[in-house]
Amino acid sequence: MFALIDCNNFYASCERVFQPKLRNKPIVILSNNDGCVIARSNEAKALGVPMGAPAFEFKALFEQHQIHVFSSNYALYGDMSNRVMQLLSTFSPDIEVYSIDEAFLKFEGFDAHHNLQQHGDQIRYAVTKGTGIPISVGMANTKALSKVANKIAKKFPDRTGSVYIIDTDEKRIKALKWLPIEDVWGIGRRHAKRLKAMDVHNAYDFTLLHDTWVRNNMSIVGLRLKRELEGIPCLELDTPSDKKNIATTRSFDRNYTDLTHIEERVSTFAATCAEKLRRQNSCCNAMMVFVHTNMHRKDLQQYSRSITMKLPYPTNSSIELSKFAKDALRRIFKEGYAYKKAGVIVLDFTPEEHGQIKLFENSNPKHQSLMVALDQINHAIGSKKVKLASQDVKITWKMRQEKLSPHYTTRISEVIQIKC
Repeated sequence: MFALIDCNNFYASCERVFQPKLRNKPIVILSNNDGCVIARSNEAKALGVPMGAPAFEFKALFEQHQIHVFSSNYALYGDMSNRVMQLLSTFSPDIEVYSIDEAFLKFEGFDAHHNLQQHGDQIRYAVTKGTGIPISVGMANTKALSKVANKIAKKFPDRTGSVYIIDTDEKRIKALKWLPIEDVWGIGRRHAKRLKAMDVHNAYDFTLLHDTWVRNNMSIVGLRLKRELEGIPCLELDTPSDKKNIATTRSFDRNYTDLTHIEERVSTFAATCAEKLRRQNSCCNAMMVFVHTNMHRKDLQQYSRSITMKLPYPTNSSIELSKFAKDALRRIFKEGYAYKKAGVIVLDFTPEEHGQIKLFENSNPKHQSLMVALDQINHAIGSKKVKLASQDVKITWKMRQEKLSPHYTTRISEVIQIKC
């Protein structure tokens, strides 16, 4: 039996945990640099705030309906997510953290007389009581059906108590007929449009398609999904694995026209990628660097360019990756443009301990112990306290976060205070 646990309006719920006065009030969370809406409470959705809405265009609507606006506080959200996942792991050792606010649990050895409803209620009570985050629980014998069950639990909390179990074929068919095809887990927009043209309007219609057609037109992935919806388990929990590529990209706090400022950013992004590589004991053999202007500024000239380069040797040294990144940037940078975003992506990983020595050019072996010391110092006294010379120590690069809530759980100076 699988259970999908999903935190309801997670970002908004995190803000409400520490500000109870916001309960039942409309809330929106903005993206990096307070650009656009990335999360909404149900109350904000009801007021017509769309996902991805540019904040400056909806400012009047926010003020008119007294919508509470927050900058994204990823340190807080990440910490609250970790607390939720830790609680969930006490209910089953088999857990797949699917996203920051979702996790699959697998229950083995449950007999036919085990009260799954009671078990779901216990999960919901433990998480809500322990963190203040409301959750929905969906259970079924496949991962795809547990997703469907979770949607029902979230859509009808009064009737389900935010816990719903698909444990009979009758319930399965009823749920699939209720779920629109575009809302099925794994059905993208393109496939949904194509299926609707074939009079496939809900998940149940999809299960009636012939296996051969699904396999030929939606690959083996689509066929597995179909069988999962039919109640035939095909998907197991994914085990954590090292990343195949690592990206660090950011929008700037304002437009920059000079190479020096952008070089500093790219150097910082490369150093961050290097730190993440070392964390998983990997080296990269290739790197992509990109820059682009502000596409929303129609009054400015637009330019966008990326470059992918093969590195002469595998490395995870911040010094070497920063050097390569700046070299790549100089190849694509053009004067006369106002740049708004840049990024570094490292690719083609090899294990750190299996690095092959080349004849003419290799990573500096002294960097290995230096990077270990750098990581240890930054871990002990605070991230980014020790930087490369190519990073400006006098400038603290921050995103525009004019409506940022305190870091209640991750910064001791901002811990919540209670007056008795």
